[in-house]
Formats: sequence, C-alpha cells, structure tokens
Amino acid sequence: MSESQEQKSAAYTATVPVKHPMLAMMGMLIGGFVGMLSETSLNIALPSLMVKLNVSVGTIQWLVTGYMLIIGIVLPLSSLLTKWFSTRQLIIFGLVDFIVGAIISAIAPSFTILLIGRMIQGIATGLILPLMFTVATLIFPPYKLGTAMGLIGLVIMFAPAIGPTLSGIILGTLSWRWIFWLFVPFLLVATFFAIKYLPNVNKLTKPKVDVLSILLSTIGFGGLVTAVSMASNYGWGSAAVLITLVVSLLILFAYIYRQLHSKAPILNFHVFERPNFRIGAILVMLDFGIILSSMYLLPMFWQNGLAIAVALTGIVMLPGGVANAIFSAVSGRLYDRFGARLLAVIGFLIVIIGVIMLLFATSHSAVWYVILAHIVIMIGAPVAMSPTQTFGLNALDAHTAGDGSTIMNTFQQIIGAISTAVATSLLGLGQHASSPLNSQNAFTNGVHFGLFFTLALAIIAFLLSFTINDKSEEK
Repeated sequence: MSESQEQKSAAYTATVPVKHPMLAMMGMLIGGFVGMLSETSLNIALPSLMVKLNVSVGTIQWLVTGYMLIIGIVLPLSSLLTKWFSTRQLIIFGLVDFIVGAIISAIAPSFTILLIGRMIQGIATGLILPLMFTVATLIFPPYKLGTAMGLIGLVIMFAPAIGPTLSGIILGTLSWRWIFWLFVPFLLVATFFAIKYLPNVNKLTKPKVDVLSILLSTIGFGGLVTAVSMASNYGWGSAAVLITLVVSLLILFAYIYRQLHSKAPILNFHVFERPNFRIGAILVMLDFGIILSSMYLLPMFWQNGLAIAVALTGIVMLPGGVANAIFSAVSGRLYDRFGARLLAVIGFLIVIIGVIMLLFATSHSAVWYVILAHIVIMIGAPVAMSPTQTFGLNALDAHTAGDGSTIMNTFQQIIGAISTAVATSLLGLGQHASSPLNSQNAFTNGVHFGLFFTLALAIIAFLLSFTINDKSEEK
C-alpha cells in the first residue's frame, strides 16, 4: 500500500471502531446537555428562591457556584479515573448520580438539602463533559471528527443559553421543583443509550494515586471559589475572606508546583509552555466568564430591575439563546475560512458593544432594547469561543491534546464559578451604594456594578486576541 493510500485509510478508520458511533455518543450528549443546562437553568428562579428559602443573595448564588465548583474539582480527576474505571462504568455512574441529585433537589425541604442535590449533580457533569471529548476522538474516524466535535460544542454552548428560557416557561406554570423533575426523563433516556450502545474505549492501567495532589486540588480550587463567594456576604475587606483567599492561592501554587515536577501529573501544566495554547486557553476562560456572569445577572435584572414576570423572563431571553445556538454552529466553519484572530477580535468587540448597551439600560428601558443587548452578547461570545478553543488545542500534539482539553474544561468551570461569585458581590455592593433609591433602581445600579466586571473581562479578551498568530505552527 502506498503512503497516500495509507493516509487515506487512516482518515477513514477510527482508533476504536464502533458500529454506530453516534448512538454510542447519544447518552453522553444528552447527559452533557442536561449538565450544561443545569448551569443556568436556576438563574431565573433565584430571586423567588431567596424569598421561599429565606436566604440572602450571597447565599443563594451558591446554587450556581457550588455546582460549578464541584465540576471544577471532579474534572481534573477525569484522566486518572479513566485509568481505574471503564468508560461504561463512569458514564453510567454519572448519569445515575445525576438522576439521584436531581430527585434530591426536586424534593429538597431546605436550602442545605437543595445545595447538596446540586453538588451531587456537579459530580456527574464533571465526569461526563471530558469523556464526551475523549470518546469522540476514539470512536469517530478523523474525517468525521470535525462534525462530532461541532455537535459537542453546540451542546456545551446552546444548553446554558437556553436554560433560562426553559426554566421561565416551567416557572410560569409550575413550581421551581419541576426544573429538576424535568431532568429525570432525559437522563433515563441517556442511561438507556449508554447501557445499550456505549463501548469501553479506555485501557485500565490502575496507576498509583497521588492522594496529596487530589487534596491540594480540592482544597485549593474549593477555597478559592469559597473565598470569592464569601465576599458577597462579608465584603472584600473581611479578614475571613482575605485569609481564605491567601491560603487557597498558596495551596494552588503548591499543587501546580507538584504537577510540574511529577512524572505522572493529574493535570499536565507543561502545556502552558506553548504560547498558542496559553493564549487560546486564557481567551476561552475569559469568554466563559463573560457568558456566566452576564447570564447570571440578566434574569435577575429582568425580574427585579424591570419588574418582568418570571414566565415572561424565559421568553425574552429566548432570542439570545437562539442567536447563541446559530453562531455556535457556524463559528467552526468560519474558523476554517478566516482563522482565529479575526473572529476573536470581532467576537469580543461585539461582546463589548452588547455589555455597554446593558450598562445604559435603566429600570424604565424598553424590553426590546434589553433583548437586543442580550442578542449582541450572545452573538459575540460564540463567535470568539470555538475559534480560540480550536486555535489553542491545535498547538498541542496527540499526546498532550487530552491534557489541554481537560485543563480548558476545568478552568472554564472554575472561572465560571468565580465570575458568578464576583458578579454577585458587585451586585450587592451596587445595591448598598444606591440605598436612597427605590428597590428597582437600586437593583439596576447593582446589576451595572456587576456588568462592569463583565466589561472588564471582555476588554482584556479583546486586547489579548490581537496577540493570536494564525500562521505560527508549534507542533
């Protein structure tokens, strides 16, 4: 066989041939969709949950940050877990775990039990997300991998965007508990597909477990998000917040140092030595922070700033969700044609315009104006997301691509949790600074404080995107 024939044969041959690869992926795709949907689905319900559960805005945001925190803790362990447990075991466990967490949340009599249910769901999402990418690269032949990755990208970007709309419709007719009950039938279908069609694609080597690294990772990342979240209730000048923040950062430095000097690291931080990956990863994290902070503030602004009914909140956020889905689907093709730099610059510039539009919104603004600002943000964010992610991962070789993907996914969730927590603390700060105003105007001012943080992320990302060099090859 000639070299060209061998290359052609390799392009049409999967590493692990599967009769129906799309059916094999279906359970993970549904599970991943529900997992990402869960990141934003509660946002619309938070204002009413604060009243029903009698908790503050700083406490209620833990239903969002706590969920993402657990995902961020579990994600770095995914590579290690796949060496100890089979693909089927991990995915089926994840889906069943999600069902259990959803049921606990649905019947929760208190905030504490609801938070426990949310965190149990976070374990499942942390397992399923990285395995979607890993399994896809193994069961699809190279010539079909682009389509598969595009589908995964659509799931990850579209689900958080459509979450508030679905929740708004549910809350307009039923109680918040039905948000979680709705997850269950989808997860049961996902479990059926996983049991029937998902093959085992990983080899079990059962390496030595670095317990100290796991502890450092859990305490470091957990403490960092906890410190930022505590600032929502106690302020940034609080001794408890500052001590927790400093200790967590020191532990994280120790964790990163240990990974850099380990022969078998849990996270291979050496991938950051590649400039293209470093730039791409930072831009992806900033983009995710923009999405999560704005998606957290907007539903609350609709209800408490503009006095829109909860059911209508979901409907007015639908156009932005649709725009997100459309541009998530086409951004990969645009990357093939225009490269990452142009799309990143344009995408983040569009985001800046959208955030500035929201900063000019008041409690008396027209509904169409706020919808338009949301659409603008939801166009810019996906236009930049997929190209920068692809640009970063393309800097890695076959041996380090998995590490790069895991690191991107991990830090997306950590940055998302921190961004939500920072936006919450700034929201409260803005409200207190406007205490003489009526509640609607004070809340609007608080949202503006939070959006200044979103704007700062967008400006940093916009400036950094100019450093992308599409012509450089690092492999």
